[in-house]
Amino acid sequence: MGRFRGSITKLSRREGINLAETEKVQKYLDRRPYAPGQHGQRRGRGRPSDYSVRLREKQKLSRLYGMSEKQFRNLFEEAANVPGVTGTVFLQLLERRLDNVVFRMGFASTRRQARQFVGHGHVLVNGKRVDIPSYRVKIGDEISVSEKSRQMGFIQENMEAQKRRRTSPWIELNPDTFSGTFSRLPAREDLALPINENFIIEYYSR
Repeated sequence: MGRFRGSITKLSRREGINLAETEKVQKYLDRRPYAPGQHGQRRGRGRPSDYSVRLREKQKLSRLYGMSEKQFRNLFEEAANVPGVTGTVFLQLLERRLDNVVFRMGFASTRRQARQFVGHGHVLVNGKRVDIPSYRVKIGDEISVSEKSRQMGFIQENMEAQKRRRTSPWIELNPDTFSGTFSRLPAREDLALPINENFIIEYYSR
């Protein structure tokens, strides 16, 4: 199954969280805090099964990062084979995706936009163009916008907006040079994600 390309607002309502992490989607969720569709307000009245709870948690996280099921599962299996707390390692691997780092740095307003941004060749890693959204960023890597792309209106708007927001503590950002450094792996407490990763571990371990 391919990546979902429909309304991120509808998906957010279905999952009950702001998948785009934007103020616009949050306002919409506040107005309509129930699933989309004719029977949206009637859903969820019964007690969901254990399987359903774990599936929904997995869906939330994969849709938050905009990944296909195959990509998501492969990354989870890699995390499960790395020493450490599997849930935290998994989230760190997700955070190291280049499209996510571009989003965290504020070069793009959403992960969807960041994926397109990377794919079109606007991003440099340590001075070299990288157009693979799933590219894994390493500690100390410098991520920047190419010189030509800095003149694009939406990128300048994104950076102006980022100056008014708090930058993720594991990222060192210099908005004036359209660049930043992935300085360390985020700790679990750094990630304010409305996700219980233990349910995802249980889902894939069933």
